[in-house]
Amino acid sequence: MSIEHVDPAFSDQRLSYQVPGLAETDLATSPLAQFRGWYDEALAHPGVTEPNAMAVATVDADGAPSVRTVLLKHAERLGFVFFTNYDSRKAADLTARPVAALDLVWMPLHRQVSVRGVVERVDERATAEYFRSRPWGSRIGAWASHQSQPVASRTVMADRWREFSERWPDTGSADDVPVPPHWGGFLVRPVEIEFWQGQPSRMHDRLVFLPVGADPEAIRISSDAGLPLLDDPDAWQVIRREP
Repeated sequence: MSIEHVDPAFSDQRLSYQVPGLAETDLATSPLAQFRGWYDEALAHPGVTEPNAMAVATVDADGAPSVRTVLLKHAERLGFVFFTNYDSRKAADLTARPVAALDLVWMPLHRQVSVRGVVERVDERATAEYFRSRPWGSRIGAWASHQSQPVASRTVMADRWREFSERWPDTGSADDVPVPPHWGGFLVRPVEIEFWQGQPSRMHDRLVFLPVGADPEAIRISSDAGLPLLDDPDAWQVIRREP
């Protein structure tokens, strides 16, 4: 299909990444250590806002893709955790096809981390622990939002938020709002983690942690593909991909 023209408002936007590259010898011994090192640098960088913002890509039962930005709330030896409404589109996709891709981008550092993996629900204990750490208004919002559903107006949502805020007023206690039964976490257990460092002339560095023994050209994203712990240095191999 032929497009009408190339719009210079987009095509003329260029930035050459004049920053140190990423060599195999620069990597930490495990993907978790490498991620935490880069995340800590993003957290400390004054130009990076919300360093835990990440895109989550899913596919539905018919194979149609969706992507949205959420906040990473935990990174540990099992994988990466975010929380959402279990009645949302993303949750429906993850129930139908429990696989996902994640992408965290830190443009001031010219870095991104891309993950593909298998998805599991977080247990109720961990969900409750995180829910209690949220601000009161966010806890009320988890009840008030029928996430991903059509709504007639913002007024409808505001009225619903007011209703729940009157039911469970802010007492200063972490337990003053119960955990909604339709709300919880997802754990993404990686089978692939790519660390991308921008370089001049678009000759970027892409170093990828894969499970030992995995075929770099045929990565299977399934629960029986072998899900090594992210802090196990002996469970991962590193390959370089062309930019």
